[in-house]
Amino acid sequence: MLQLVDVVSQDPRTFEQVIGSRKLEELVALAKPLRGLRVLHLNATPYGGGVSEILRSAIPLLNDLGLVADWKIISGNDEFFDVTKRIHNGLQGAREPLNEEQKATYMANSELNARAFEEEYDFVFINDPQPAAMLEYKGRRSGRWIGRCHIDTSEPNPQVWSFVLGYLRGYDAAVFTLPDFVPPDLPIDLVRFIPPAIDPLSPKNLDLPDQLARQILDWIGVSVEHPLITQVSRFDPWKDPLGVIAAYRIVREHVPDLQLALVGSMALDDPQGWDIYREISSESEADPLIHVFTNLTGVGNIEVNAFQAISRVVVQKSIREGFGLVVSEALWKGTPVVAGRAGGIPLQFGDGDGGILVDSVDQCAQAILQLLDRPDEARDRGRRGRERVGQHFLIPRLLLNEVMLMEELIRKRPIEAQPETDGVPRDPVCGMAITVDQIVVTAMFQGQEYRFDSEYCHRRFLASPERYLIRP
Repeated sequence: MLQLVDVVSQDPRTFEQVIGSRKLEELVALAKPLRGLRVLHLNATPYGGGVSEILRSAIPLLNDLGLVADWKIISGNDEFFDVTKRIHNGLQGAREPLNEEQKATYMANSELNARAFEEEYDFVFINDPQPAAMLEYKGRRSGRWIGRCHIDTSEPNPQVWSFVLGYLRGYDAAVFTLPDFVPPDLPIDLVRFIPPAIDPLSPKNLDLPDQLARQILDWIGVSVEHPLITQVSRFDPWKDPLGVIAAYRIVREHVPDLQLALVGSMALDDPQGWDIYREISSESEADPLIHVFTNLTGVGNIEVNAFQAISRVVVQKSIREGFGLVVSEALWKGTPVVAGRAGGIPLQFGDGDGGILVDSVDQCAQAILQLLDRPDEARDRGRRGRERVGQHFLIPRLLLNEVMLMEELIRKRPIEAQPETDGVPRDPVCGMAITVDQIVVTAMFQGQEYRFDSEYCHRRFLASPERYLIRP
């Protein structure tokens, strides 16, 4: 069985103070026809990067809206994740092709993961290229499969795209952040555009008292008495951390006590991150005002929150970018952002709200210096950026878009009841048909016996029986 990521419950009503009752009521009403339907989000890692952060907030909310939502991850050996990183880079335009051995590694691991995919779902969201071949090896069955691409695939490497394209036939829908990201010859008819979003109630985005944020940074060795700029991102060449260091050094000529923090996340599916980390460490080791932190050295969501809140400027000098959630995170805290004019970043800025877009190291340095020299302008940009994020880039809006897509897919192909097959019962939680010798435990509810293929399904049923019985 694929590895399940445990998430805690989150009541949608807690968002009313942020988004207002009208938007919340719209979301609850739209989700009502989907109550009891099973939804799976599948990706490659439970931590590190925007996809895992979105899912950690979205899955609990989908459950509390009445759907039966799971988040699972695929597994693989080191060679597999080396290949998927190469595919990721190729889809964003890197020139390196895939050789036959790498293709075989991807196919072999994909087949193993498909064998471990035992449960049945009404909707399966496949996040990014790592699990893209799952449909090919598992088969559609009764579910609706949605490919969710979070990266910039506007100019993919043709050879890499040709390889991935072969696994996309049969998907019911595809989701991209922007229309520009749709690659050529996409073999999926239904395409929708859903920008990512942040969770304003997560520890990473809660309003921190200023004094507490300063204490947090002081505790990890960052002086709050000197100006600070920060980039928060994966250690990835597309984020151009070495370009950030170069821009910082230009600004240091005018602001001698300026500090730079590079706060990166190391993800399970990104072996290249360690190479970039070593490059950054080597480049910055002689400068005590450059601080390099990772999620593996005790810097987590609260520390990132403090960095984004206390920094005079947050930098996101991406060369390619699917969206860049850290931009919305910083803007939500009212901190202005200097960012590369890449992918979904301009979408978050609107008409200049939030910060300054740049196209080079020199422009990046000049924009940072401008915001440092003009604190009133910086505060105004940050304020307007927070307003834009509040209107467009919070997690309830993302869920509203996903719910609308699922309803659209149901209209195209209605959900049919799954009857017992030849007298074989189904586990009401995972939906799997189980024979008598596979029944692990049973439970009575409202005078009827239900049978389960695992203690895990049994426990979930006992926690909330009604939700698993609301089926078409």
